[in-house]
Amino acid sequence: MGSYLGVAAASANPPHFIHLCYKPLNGPAKVKLALVGKGLTFDSGGYNIKTGPGCSIELMKFDMGGSAAVLGAAKAIGQVKPPGVEVHFIIAACENMISGTGMRPGDIVTASNGKTIEVNNTDAEGRLTLADALVYACNQGVEKIVDLATLTGACVVALGPSVAGVFTPSDDLAKEVFDAAEISGEKLWRMPLEESYWDSMKSGVADMVNTGGRPGGAITAALFLKQFVDEKVQWMHIDIAGPVWNDKKKSATGFGIATLVEWVLTNSS
Repeated sequence: MGSYLGVAAASANPPHFIHLCYKPLNGPAKVKLALVGKGLTFDSGGYNIKTGPGCSIELMKFDMGGSAAVLGAAKAIGQVKPPGVEVHFIIAACENMISGTGMRPGDIVTASNGKTIEVNNTDAEGRLTLADALVYACNQGVEKIVDLATLTGACVVALGPSVAGVFTPSDDLAKEVFDAAEISGEKLWRMPLEESYWDSMKSGVADMVNTGGRPGGAITAALFLKQFVDEKVQWMHIDIAGPVWNDKKKSATGFGIATLVEWVLTNSS
């Protein structure tokens, strides 16, 4: 997991790869799902350190909001005990810090599926951790994956603080999750996976770079994640960088938990 461990390398706190599994008490599981959460417990940006007004470095304890939602969903599902569905909860948790052992801009890391990544920006780190988490999720033999991540400022610029951006090549999965969000009341908006934008993610020395510049930044981030998902698996990425935090209350929201739980219940027999 060179992509994930590259991000973790600078921190004095070791990374923790978390895998919880819910299986029904009685009867077989007819469907296997995975919930994957971005778990950056603090994000300094690394050597591309977050600087200047609006960088929100002081709020970057919320960069584990996706993984918190996954653990919140795990707690709820463990209590509800839905039949007929197996759920894997997967988090590649770590801290993106700065030190002599840290990843440098220009370094090349190798993810667990063998793909190489030229790290042109250490502050596009969440996708590096998710890459290995998504490969791992696919290896569990699941049919559907939903990942939640405070991934891009670009998504907040596009959709504001209350709406999460949804990216998926699967219309069927989109319908399932949007139906769940109707029940939960959480606001989602489907965004395009514009394949032509992948050109900006080409590297001269690796299979890809990890960030493609400012235009369409939330889309290129989603296209990056897609490189680490098995084509046979239905996959959705939800960028929760906006709604993870309530600026008026100065606190986290738990966004995503209700929708994830409703989605799992939908898939329950």
